[in-house]
Amino acid sequence: MKFFHRALCLCLGAVLLLSLFAGCGEREKKKITVSEVTHSVFYAPQYVAINKGFFEEEGLELELINGQGADKVMTAVISGHVDIGFAGPEASIYIYNEGREDYAEVFAQVTQRDGSFLVGRQPEENFNWSSLKGRHVLPGRKGGVPYMAFEYVIRQNGLEPGTDVNLDDSVQFATMAAAFVAGTGDYVTIFEPTATEMEKQGQGYIVAAVGDEAGEIPYTAYFANKSYIQKNPDVIQSFVNALYKGQKWVMEHDSAEVAEALQPSFPDTDLDVLETVVERYRNIGAWSETPVMKEEAFDRLQTVMETAGELEQKAPYDIIINNSFAEKAVG
Repeated sequence: MKFFHRALCLCLGAVLLLSLFAGCGEREKKKITVSEVTHSVFYAPQYVAINKGFFEEEGLELELINGQGADKVMTAVISGHVDIGFAGPEASIYIYNEGREDYAEVFAQVTQRDGSFLVGRQPEENFNWSSLKGRHVLPGRKGGVPYMAFEYVIRQNGLEPGTDVNLDDSVQFATMAAAFVAGTGDYVTIFEPTATEMEKQGQGYIVAAVGDEAGEIPYTAYFANKSYIQKNPDVIQSFVNALYKGQKWVMEHDSAEVAEALQPSFPDTDLDVLETVVERYRNIGAWSETPVMKEEAFDRLQTVMETAGELEQKAPYDIIINNSFAEKAVG
């Protein structure tokens, strides 16, 4: 009887110990909300990190929200409705220049070129940017990086926005493709996989990659309120560690493998379309190999913003950009 009692106690103790460990594991997983500017294969490293379980490996549970525009993403961040924003760094520059004390710090970069493609109504194998003269183009929201990068490109090709080319910013970013298909504009700038799907359905034709012409700029990055980063450095470090795993995975695998890894995030997109899109982005060098943002690239972004007339004063790189987490992840 004593033996039975002792064995029962040992069993109960083991069960209690296992439950305790399981409970600890659950408590260690931190839930965070991330608002992305749009849902696009352009952000492949992020989706690979999610689908390959890299965030879970780092003890994080992500809730991903489609913010539908950089301005809306930043609004969600500064209001505290989300923890982390994923959009163009220009949003952080604007907030800092407004004098906000708890401004948004950028802590990881994902893309290093414009990810939009110029879509026209007819195939143009020998497209020339000068052919946009007198045309009606839907380039996105004025003040956003897609709009400013496009302005920068046409100026580089001798055209003046508003004078030589009609840039129509009256159409919301999320409805640009639908507006174009319905008959608005001669050209539209579209992200993938929408651009390829439009081409596949005969609704438009990709004629040029804006990123090829605009050059290297920090196009999309993660940011959070300075106060959030100061209070949650371990969370931010874990986040960047997971992202870097995703970046490396994309660089080390071919387009077909990356497409398969992306499929859970784009269930309505055919695998062959995803592979085509991945290859397109790879060919223009769209993705950053590490989450570290270069100062010269940040300066170029601000030059693009100044040229567009959207920036009166440059923001300091060493204040807006916090590379400490990215450097530690890479190191």
